[in-house]
Amino acid sequence: MADAADLRGTTSARARRWLRRTAALLAAAPMLAGLTQIPAAPAAHAESKATGSRSVDVSITSLTPTAPKKSDTLTVSGTVTNDTKGTVLGARVGLRVGPTMSGRSAIDTTAHRTGYTEGLDGTEIDGKYAKKIGKLAAGTSRDFSLSIPVDQLHLGENGVYQLGVSLTGSTSHQPWPQVLGIERTFLPWQSSPSQKKSQLTYLWPLISATHVTARTDNDEDRTPIFRDDRLVKELAPGGRLQQMVALGKNLPITWVIDPDLLATVDAMTKKYEVQNPSGNGTRAGRGQTVAKQWLDALQKAVEGKQVVALPFADPDLASLAHRGKNVTGALSHLQGSTELASTTVETILGVRPRTDFAWPVEGAVDSSIVDVATSAGAHNVIARSDSLRETGGLSYTPTAARQIGGGNTAVVADARLSTAFTGDMSKAENSTLAIQRFLAQSQMINLQAPDRQRSIVVAPQRTPTTSQAQAMAAAMEGLSGQWTQPLSLGQAAKAKPDPSATQRVPSTRSYPRSLRARELPTEGFDRIQKTQKTLDNFEPILTAKYRVVTPFGNAIRREMSTSWRSEAQNATGFRHDVQTYLSGLTKKVRLVPKSNMTLSGRSATVPVTIQNNLVQSVELRLVLRSQQGNRLAVSDPQLVNVEGGHSQSVKFGTTANANGPVWVSARLYTPDGQPYGDEMQFEVNVTEITSTVILVIAGGVLLLVLAGVRIYVQRKRAAARSGEDGGDGEDAEEAHGQDDEDDSEAPETDRCDPAHALVPEQPSDPAPDTGSQSAGPSGSGEKVDH
Repeated sequence: MADAADLRGTTSARARRWLRRTAALLAAAPMLAGLTQIPAAPAAHAESKATGSRSVDVSITSLTPTAPKKSDTLTVSGTVTNDTKGTVLGARVGLRVGPTMSGRSAIDTTAHRTGYTEGLDGTEIDGKYAKKIGKLAAGTSRDFSLSIPVDQLHLGENGVYQLGVSLTGSTSHQPWPQVLGIERTFLPWQSSPSQKKSQLTYLWPLISATHVTARTDNDEDRTPIFRDDRLVKELAPGGRLQQMVALGKNLPITWVIDPDLLATVDAMTKKYEVQNPSGNGTRAGRGQTVAKQWLDALQKAVEGKQVVALPFADPDLASLAHRGKNVTGALSHLQGSTELASTTVETILGVRPRTDFAWPVEGAVDSSIVDVATSAGAHNVIARSDSLRETGGLSYTPTAARQIGGGNTAVVADARLSTAFTGDMSKAENSTLAIQRFLAQSQMINLQAPDRQRSIVVAPQRTPTTSQAQAMAAAMEGLSGQWTQPLSLGQAAKAKPDPSATQRVPSTRSYPRSLRARELPTEGFDRIQKTQKTLDNFEPILTAKYRVVTPFGNAIRREMSTSWRSEAQNATGFRHDVQTYLSGLTKKVRLVPKSNMTLSGRSATVPVTIQNNLVQSVELRLVLRSQQGNRLAVSDPQLVNVEGGHSQSVKFGTTANANGPVWVSARLYTPDGQPYGDEMQFEVNVTEITSTVILVIAGGVLLLVLAGVRIYVQRKRAAARSGEDGGDGEDAEEAHGQDDEDDSEAPETDRCDPAHALVPEQPSDPAPDTGSQSAGPSGSGEKVDH
């Protein structure tokens, strides 16, 4: 006994010494690696993962058919890669059928499990269906393809089966057959018809980023100017939007369309311009052909299917609810966007869309979002099950429709199905696994309560990539109506709600922080409302309102688009450009600056010039005000129409009551009485007629009267003398001569203008602008100095 204890003690001591030496060597390894400049750490990390059943990476890149029938042959293809530093010997790839999944959570757990677990991953199917690889050198990859009749899988009742692809082989360190790598997926199996098929609604979104600016050319066609021409690539064959239409054409889906995308593509079918990257100048757009082709294809694709139109430009409902409501007037844009949506879709596609659905970002809702969404007539809100969580402990997935009060319905999309195709689906492995998982989850919903038919809604990401769209379409095709049947969104909203499903809308505090961080800021809504106010003040003076109101109204709606969530900096720039451009247009209608002027006489006219550099006529009210009305009174305001590209001078009558300078202000107003532009001020110097001048004029008039009386008296006397002398001719001639002599002494004032003779020139009235002044008031056309 003592010997045994001593042996155990000696062995234990040796073990401890060995552990200490090993620890010291491991601790020194990084230092040695640093000294020798060998990247040892990454290699050690890779070695730690590439061990045991994780030594070989197995990827499944293809599985057909995705939901096989008993008479089918299952084909699984993929690649195996040796991640170790040693050679794998006697490698072979085989299929393993595992147990059926017990529920939706079990599918999630299995999908995330790594490594091989005996008992959970089943046994390998008959070796004759395996693929022999032989030697697999370190770091090398080999493709494989396995085919096996479905009846050889020995599947049982309906259910979701775990399907594994494993690589078995040996290594020099472990020279016996073992599983060195495995990849799992799911095989939906429907051997007998479902009692009641699930009703499946799949939303197919056609949404894009904002591409059109508020600017247009000055031509009659109002040629639009685009921010960029990136939409051409999306519409071209193989592009994202082209694939969405081509794939969706033959699928049982509900189209969900942003009308702004239709309006943008429709504009591209005609002449359009694109801003240069430098921001200076434009170039001709090149998307006319692909735009026409895409619209033609879409018109055919939507025939006979339900179309849901989002409000124009897909406004960010959550941002409006959380930040826009604090800005007066911001929520008013939603109603106009909804009305424009219906008109746009019907005009371009020729179908009448549903506009009573609201779709917040990622289906995340709270009480404030529901209030905003339903304020513009959308009584159906598309939510998601991870937002409207179940609280009743249901053992099955309930029907999508929920009554949430106020006559409103929440259409709750299934979160697992809706997020199945996020991520990089361009890799065949990712898309294959996503398709099989989607099919497995959809079948499991049906298996949860096979005697209870439910309506299930799938609301995928707003802007799927090309590869994501292709994976979505493949999954829809894989359903083949085995356990589902299609249902439109409108019908899903009318489905009888499950009485046990939650109807409680989360509070505002429950909104995800990650989504809230990407909302449009309050400052953005302030800028939007500033632009709207500028437009409201500009519109009344325009005679061709559509040339300005339409492009700027749409630009304001685009400023609230959900697409800006991933482009915060570009969103700020877009809002700034819209406001700057609109302000520049308003300044093209202005009062021409006026210098100080001199007003001679009691009454005169004051001219004020309006300049219009727009291409259309404008109508304004011009008001002239005297700061001292008791000294200088001006005439009433005047309504003025100024043609595009012209200036017009407007004359105001004035009446002076006293001498001296008077400040006068001129300001434009809209026809409805709102101030327009800045007030202009100038000084008027009144030089009224003096009392001395009046006395001189009165004296001159008196002299004229006296001279006339004297002439009249002299002639009467001469006539009397002629009568007394008997009319002798000589005397008559003498008398006549006397009269002539008297006449020659009289002043010649009757041969000239008395006023001109007696009233001197006023030195303040230059000859070119003012004529001679009279004692009476000036005429309305009198000119003044300015």
